[in-house]
Amino acid sequence: MLRTFLILLFSAIVAVSAEASVRIKDIVTLQGVRDNQLVGYGLVVGLQGSGDTLTNSTFTQQALQSMLDRMGINVRALALRTRNVAAVLVTADLPPFIQPGSRMDVTVSSLGDATSLYGGTLILTSLLGVDGQTYAIAQGQVAVAGFVVQGQAETITQNVATAGHIPNGALVEREVPGGLRDVGPLALVLKNPDFNTSTLIADAINRFGVRRYGVRLARESDLNSVALMKPANVGTTRFMAEIGDLLVQPDAPARVVIDSRSGTIVIGQDVQVSTVAVTHGNLNVRVVETPEVSQPAPFSNGRTVVVPRTDIDTNQRGGHIGIVRGASLRELVSGLNRIGLKPMGIIAILQAIKAAGALHADLVVQ
Repeated sequence: MLRTFLILLFSAIVAVSAEASVRIKDIVTLQGVRDNQLVGYGLVVGLQGSGDTLTNSTFTQQALQSMLDRMGINVRALALRTRNVAAVLVTADLPPFIQPGSRMDVTVSSLGDATSLYGGTLILTSLLGVDGQTYAIAQGQVAVAGFVVQGQAETITQNVATAGHIPNGALVEREVPGGLRDVGPLALVLKNPDFNTSTLIADAINRFGVRRYGVRLARESDLNSVALMKPANVGTTRFMAEIGDLLVQPDAPARVVIDSRSGTIVIGQDVQVSTVAVTHGNLNVRVVETPEVSQPAPFSNGRTVVVPRTDIDTNQRGGHIGIVRGASLRELVSGLNRIGLKPMGIIAILQAIKAAGALHADLVVQ
């Protein structure tokens, strides 16, 4: 009997934990604490003939000449023809409160007509903030995920070969002004604004506050933010660490997201569809051109001409009517699968159901 009770209790605890499985720090950010974007102009060298054409990319030639001038090499009067150099933009996100001497990742993107950055090395590049100050220095081997192989009659391309990544490729030189103690009144900003989620976060923090400090610590301001009241006897860092690990079950509006370019469809869990009858048919029209050559009879004054010949064939498939009931996500997907549609057909069906007022969700088409 005791064993059965313990098993049921453990199952209940697991079920509750499964429902509230998202930490607060994964769905919110602290207001006033954000990354800072950096950008710089640099050169990638060591390419195997896949760099910029200097006659077409004059900025690459000027940057190469300036770099060699700083090294004491004068090439101003020479016509450079190297294809092993490419001009790039270097971008990075400077994390908040990062200290000088720390490293961060950078992204390298080609500016000129280079075909690939594979095997290249970024030369020392200053990364600037919006205030014009240098906050980091980037340099290192560029890691490229794509490639381009070209022959006389065919070219094979995979992913993007003109952009790459340098892990830990930037060294922080300057600290961003301000610190955590300079942040104003503490507030949590939701990454996905929602009234219900804001209330759930405030309730979870208040339960923790009453149990730990004997006071309520949070108040929902609106769908975007939750105001916090930090206890006087605890630091901001420890306080944010404590409430960040609290678990909540975030809510989200019912939404269907459609990517018409790739045929990707994402249907939210709370999407519902009223009972509708759906018919969908495909009309295929095939036009085949088979021109024929008409030659004149021997010793005649005629001439050889090409006579056009066109064959048109039509075929319409589908067209049967199916009933779709979407009281839940599982039933909606099952109903669409029973009709036997391809992704593009499902996209057309969902758009028509939304126009009919039977789709009770936001339809987002990208």
